[in-house]
Amino acid sequence: MSAIPEFSHERVLTSMGARSGLVITVALHSSVLGPALGGCRMWTYPTWADGQADALRLSAAMTLKNAAAGLDAGGGKSVIALPLGVPVDSERRRAALLDLGDMVESLDGRYRTAEDVGTTEHDMLVVRERTEHVVGLPAENGGAGEPAGATALGVYSSIAPTLEAAFGSDRIDERSFVISGLGQVGGRLARMLAGHGATLLVTDIDERKRQLADELGARWIAPDAALTTTADVFVPAGLGGILTDEAIDQLPVRAVVGPANNPLAEHSGAERLAARGIVYAPDFVVNAGGVIHLQGMADGLEWPAIAERLTGIGDTVRAVLASARERGITPLEAAEALAAARIDAARGHLTVSA
Repeated sequence: MSAIPEFSHERVLTSMGARSGLVITVALHSSVLGPALGGCRMWTYPTWADGQADALRLSAAMTLKNAAAGLDAGGGKSVIALPLGVPVDSERRRAALLDLGDMVESLDGRYRTAEDVGTTEHDMLVVRERTEHVVGLPAENGGAGEPAGATALGVYSSIAPTLEAAFGSDRIDERSFVISGLGQVGGRLARMLAGHGATLLVTDIDERKRQLADELGARWIAPDAALTTTADVFVPAGLGGILTDEAIDQLPVRAVVGPANNPLAEHSGAERLAARGIVYAPDFVVNAGGVIHLQGMADGLEWPAIAERLTGIGDTVRAVLASARERGITPLEAAEALAAARIDAARGHLTVSA
């Protein structure tokens, strides 16, 4: 029997939706810095337990992301687990979103949800019917709108410091990039990189994304070739867990930087990358643009102030990579230390106040 991992969450709710019959997990990892913020993922899993496990991993990562980004927000995530081989029509989808709203409401404002993989800003309008603790509503409904543009800008701002660390130059037009995933964020990032002269090799499980590759003059590669195609930089822009030990051992790049959550299959993958001389820009620092945008809009900030924070992600990446070099640790450990220091300071303040 395998050991049970340490439980670090403040609260985890897993329930079969009364309306939808789908298993939904809402994972509140930490509210030390403020009400937790993290989106709702609607995805197909082998079992409901796999969906729950994903919510636990993603919510813990959101705590690190929000802390490293300097936000007064904790970490949380919700997952609506879709069963294998069972189609979910629009009526059942709506029912699941209403079920989610009830679960979020039960946490009395300690967790705010938003869109994520498999959900949209318009889905959040349905959730809003059951709870006010939801962000990322459509702009026409007074919300922050689609955060993918903000996420892509944050990732783009992370490219230059990563190139500096790997090559000693931040010239994008001198480098080649494999982008795995051309969704809302990956597609926008591809446009930005192409616009600055990068050589792009791109792929997606959706063959229709070839049209974007053709438009940008990018070379299309098969999805299963993403981890074995030679380039300067690998950009994971799809689902997480793709950088297994085996993948890292054959990865033919000098740097990894991208928007995918939890691209490392194992935490030790960061050490494996470092041992091969591959610079890794930690995902939860790089892809924080979406939550920075959502939190900024919730705080009433105008776009110029939010954009300044988004481009500031590059400064955070630069500081993390410099700290890793100076301390002889991995960039992942340096980024975790940055987040932990802020959380510990807040926790100490709460203890003193109490």
